[in-house]
Amino acid sequence: MMNFEGIYCFDTASVRFAFYPDGPSGPRVLAQISEETLHDEFGVREMGEHLLDACQEHFRAIEPVAVARYRATPGGAITLTIKDFGLHA
Repeated sequence: MMNFEGIYCFDTASVRFAFYPDGPSGPRVLAQISEETLHDEFGVREMGEHLLDACQEHFRAIEPVAVARYRATPGGAITLTIKDFGLHA
């Protein structure tokens, strides 16, 4: 796995991150996952900037969902929510 690239966005209560759906030589795509999703789906208790660590810790589960959303709607904005993970849909 590549190094995690992400920032916490206070204004949207989310972690914005980059991923590479076609590998390191392919396009760099931006997505975000809501703070609520990290709390409810992954049981994360951290708040604010600490959500970056939590997102990185769970990135193996988050990245494939982001890639699937990217492939379903190329060029569309990607904001992952609880509904994207199926357990709470």
